[in-house]
Amino acid sequence: MTELEREIRSEIAARGPMSFERFMSLALYHPELGYYRSRHDPFGIAGDYYTSSQLQPVFGRLIADQIARWRLQAGSAAGFTTVELGAGRGETAREIRSRLPEVPYIEVEHRMGDLPEHMTGVIFSNEFFDALPVHVVRCGEQGILERFVGLEEGKLTWVEAEPSSPAIVEYVQRFAPALARWQVIEVNLEALKWTERIASSLDRGWVVTIDYGYTADEIAGGKRFPEGSLMSYYRHSAYEDVLRDPGERDITAHVNFTALAEYGDSLGLRALPLQTQAQFLLSIGQADGFDSAVAGRTQTEVERHRLQLKTLLYGMGETFRVLVQEKL
Repeated sequence: MTELEREIRSEIAARGPMSFERFMSLALYHPELGYYRSRHDPFGIAGDYYTSSQLQPVFGRLIADQIARWRLQAGSAAGFTTVELGAGRGETAREIRSRLPEVPYIEVEHRMGDLPEHMTGVIFSNEFFDALPVHVVRCGEQGILERFVGLEEGKLTWVEAEPSSPAIVEYVQRFAPALARWQVIEVNLEALKWTERIASSLDRGWVVTIDYGYTADEIAGGKRFPEGSLMSYYRHSAYEDVLRDPGERDITAHVNFTALAEYGDSLGLRALPLQTQAQFLLSIGQADGFDSAVAGRTQTEVERHRLQLKTLLYGMGETFRVLVQEKL
């Protein structure tokens, strides 16, 4: 049993079942014991998973090239800034700073750092929204039921009860209105709060969200993820038991792109058509046939960069999606 699990059990014993949003928040972001707050590096061979951010310099070069195009479109506006949400180890940040040294680059982490009060530029994230704590609900015969984390026979387990907030039901009705009976879905209220922060900060520019996820139409009637999309990750393996070993495993939920797009639109962020990562990166690199992205000092470097590009386009290209929103 992890030290964090002991704390969670004590809280449940004292206060009753906790929302999964609270559980996930503690599991990932507890100040000392959370997965992203510990000394453990979750990325790479020795970690639990890879992201596009590890495929450098190609990924950063392509993102930098798109940022440069948008900067020109904005008339090379003074103060044009790039903000990255969830920069992690900073691999992408280093590449973009190297490529665009004249463009200020701000890194903002979950619960650490602030968005500028007013900015023109790009707010970029790669696998940020999937790690925001979520509520979990199920469609029952009498309506929406929320799944809480409780204790039963000495084990952490799911407990169902009435939703802890009217906002949870409103989210489902607005952004996932055609669920099948008994279907399970994650409700990401924190993603809506981040969308509000982004819309408030961005006076003019673009929002780029790269993540894995779905639209409301794709999950309607239980066509996809009838049991929800929650997964935990440990040593490059995925597990459905997200209550196990809190603090030692990553936990993610697929992003509801319909929610991001429609809620953003209500705040002045116009959503462009949702793309796959492959489509997005192809639109950037096709101008020069990706020559700039795969350039290197030696032929060995060039070959390594070509392998990175292949992984970005084909290994991850259809798995990840890209939502671009603009405020012009």
